[in-house]
Amino acid sequence: MERVKVQLPGEFPFSTNIRIRITDLNYGGHVGNDSFLSLVHEARQQFLHHFGYSEMNVGGVSLIMADVAIEYKAELNYGNEVKISVAAGGFDRLGFDIYYLLEIITPDKMITAGKVKTGMLCFDYQQKKKVAVPAEAIERMTK
Repeated sequence: MERVKVQLPGEFPFSTNIRIRITDLNYGGHVGNDSFLSLVHEARQQFLHHFGYSEMNVGGVSLIMADVAIEYKAELNYGNEVKISVAAGGFDRLGFDIYYLLEIITPDKMITAGKVKTGMLCFDYQQKKKVAVPAEAIERMTK
């Protein structure tokens, strides 16, 4: 079976810590794929906010997720504190990638829980069409 491999950048300009809640767990007693993606979504919101943006306004355009790749590495359990590091890259005319490294914080070491890439397209919801990435956004998010 061919496996998904997410290649992460060497540096992350932003990170946030999130504690796993009881509502994040599935019937297996750990964070399920839907909640894992929700953690990524929260980290993306905080990343964008850090630069003065939201998904509905990134330099005057909105974002829409075109694809996602998740490479699971370790279980996330109730009470785990997770550091999520975030970086943007792979910019082209209409979109870019956002990369995420999820690590469980323990007293002794950081344990990689997952690697994620979301492909984001710039979108005009009124015209219902893809639009160009604003140069301002590229400059801000790659500093």
